[in-house]
Amino acid sequence: MINVKDSLKTDVLDALEIIYNRFIDAEEDSCGCLKSIRFKNADDFNFAFDVMDVLGRECGTAQAMLHLDSEQNVRNFTFREIMDMSNRAANYFVSLGIKKGDRVMLVLKRHYHFWTAILALHKIGAVAIPATSQLQVDDFKYRFDFGGISAVVCTCDDDVPAKVDKAEGLSRRLDIKIAVGGEKDGWYDFDSEYALMPEIFERTENSPAGRDPMIMFFTSGTTGYPKIVEHDFRYPLGHFVTAKYWHDIRPGGIHFTVADTGWGKALWGKLYGQWLCGACVFVYDFDRFRAAEILPMFKRFNIVTFCAPPTVYRMMIKENLADYDLSSIRCATTAGEVLNPEVFYKFKEQTGINIMEGFGQTETTLIIATLRGMKPKAGSMGRPVPSYNIELLNRDGRRCEPNEIGEIVIRSSPGDMCGLFREYFKSPELTGEAWRGGVYHTCDLARMDEDGYYWYVGRCDDIIKSSGYKIGPSEVENVIMELPYVLECAVSGVPDEIRGQRIKATVVLAKGTEASETLKKDIQNYVKTMTAPYKYPREVEFVDELPKTISGKVIRSML
Repeated sequence: MINVKDSLKTDVLDALEIIYNRFIDAEEDSCGCLKSIRFKNADDFNFAFDVMDVLGRECGTAQAMLHLDSEQNVRNFTFREIMDMSNRAANYFVSLGIKKGDRVMLVLKRHYHFWTAILALHKIGAVAIPATSQLQVDDFKYRFDFGGISAVVCTCDDDVPAKVDKAEGLSRRLDIKIAVGGEKDGWYDFDSEYALMPEIFERTENSPAGRDPMIMFFTSGTTGYPKIVEHDFRYPLGHFVTAKYWHDIRPGGIHFTVADTGWGKALWGKLYGQWLCGACVFVYDFDRFRAAEILPMFKRFNIVTFCAPPTVYRMMIKENLADYDLSSIRCATTAGEVLNPEVFYKFKEQTGINIMEGFGQTETTLIIATLRGMKPKAGSMGRPVPSYNIELLNRDGRRCEPNEIGEIVIRSSPGDMCGLFREYFKSPELTGEAWRGGVYHTCDLARMDEDGYYWYVGRCDDIIKSSGYKIGPSEVENVIMELPYVLECAVSGVPDEIRGQRIKATVVLAKGTEASETLKKDIQNYVKTMTAPYKYPREVEFVDELPKTISGKVIRSML
């Protein structure tokens, strides 16, 4: 059973016991490492009612969120306040005509209203669709049409209402438009209107739960139009492992994940698992990440656990970390792209903290990770988590031997597992391609070493085939990133008449470094020295920035 008896108020611990006894059965070893986990009564589960309302009633004065707006004004929210705010919002949405099954887009950056709105939609049973404020008119039009969006709740920042109005004029008409942070003609004003609503919203026999659709994510779309990943109400349970055993979150601790609410990663680190563990979510509603601005916040707010993509860690180690007090951090984690070993070692050298890597997809929760109690290996994702049945399969469908490259698959059928998506919305062909032969195909390649640790290789369509060799881009990128004058790089295959493909490295140099033919040769020779010679980049291009999707993923097809 789960041991929640850490040093914290009894009411928080009692609330967690109520939740765990009903829904979660986990077995830990004597060191607190996860051995197995089972989710109970998942078909009755609704996070908003079964977690947030329990916490709001049983430990209402405990801190749920510490929020800084863009001007660094501080707001503290208790679990009781979050519960009451979500009830007001649910009543407000219902009064406007939003109902169970409606698809509602949330474009709210890191405004605290996002948490109020998404919990309200969960209580109603309307399907929440997070989106980023970076979307442009054509992006909104595509999403409105393909997703069948009926309502939008959005920030007034970044000219979002104007873009929504233009997109609406080119696509299906929205039933309801709600603005946050300002008044707009033709829009409802969330701030002034929702506060008039009652603080009670009762659960009924018709309230959503379990296998009802709960949330949809548009994927990043690196190879075409984005797909829509649909999850049901069991999805948040899968993030219990994400928070407790990867982030190492404990009741009452303050957790900081660097993510915008427009992306699935925010739900990994800013909502479900963290509150399932009775922790406080730290949110800074910044417009642009600046390491020197954020580093002092760890000491100021006593942030205990931290998660960010490798890019953020790269920016952090460019600062002199000795100038900052990071002693409050107990656990640092990363996901979203490959963590270069050089970044791991430099962060460890400057802070004494190991970065614990993890891996998952929009379609899943955390599926492979260096969990609490595991010894990290720099550059490795870790081992499969106990909540999924993970295998590596080669092209013939055979289980891979150690150090053989294969596709990461999950043995499951649609709807079998908490945390695994239901389907690609309105795309039965894509759903059928993903689930074949009793497994979910991730299309991500890896190898497993003799200790059971997984090492990421690349997407199935990213593998470079040169002169009969198969080369994963990440293994070459990791070597190039060891060079002190390289800020970012991406490796891709380009057509070659003789070799089929040749390896190309596209490199962003650190500030103050001049591009030159000599530098290209240095990079090529370094790769030849540090890895198999056939992996060296025969072509090196220096650029100011890498082409990326709005979620920050490199678009290799443009390289």
